[in-house]
Amino acid sequence: MTRVFSAGIITVSDKGSRGERKDISGGNVKGLIETLPARVEAYRIVADEEEEIAQAIIDFVDERNIDIVITTGGTGVSPRDVTPDATGKVIDREIPGMAEIMRLESLKKTPHAMISRAIVGIRKSSIIINLPGSPKGAAENLSVLMPALKHAVEKIKGDLSDCAS
Repeated sequence: MTRVFSAGIITVSDKGSRGERKDISGGNVKGLIETLPARVEAYRIVADEEEEIAQAIIDFVDERNIDIVITTGGTGVSPRDVTPDATGKVIDREIPGMAEIMRLESLKKTPHAMISRAIVGIRKSSIIINLPGSPKGAAENLSVLMPALKHAVEKIKGDLSDCAS
């Protein structure tokens, strides 16, 4: 039987949190993550505020026991882009290879990928993934991780089976 993971999406957007912009990125991410298979059990739009982002991640992991927490937005270099900073404060360990591969693959499409500060990490037994806010960028970045994501989550959850070469 295939395990269905729980997922949560946190869209980071000042305009979205005020109801001034529709969240397309979150919908794109939902469609992709459900193919893992995973079921989106939590969704929230928050402002570009470090404490608000950190608290949403903590809530999804500590209170709701979500396996995969995905953020969209706030990964660049503008003064309001604080998602990686908030994520860094609440994770236990980073998974740098996942963030690196997202940037590497994105760089093939846009030079702006090199200014992404997105990180991927672990809090307790959950994986937290920062994606860009653009609908296309979020989908492309998550797609790059999909081949390894199920395995990563299983390992984070304590799977002791040998890794295939």
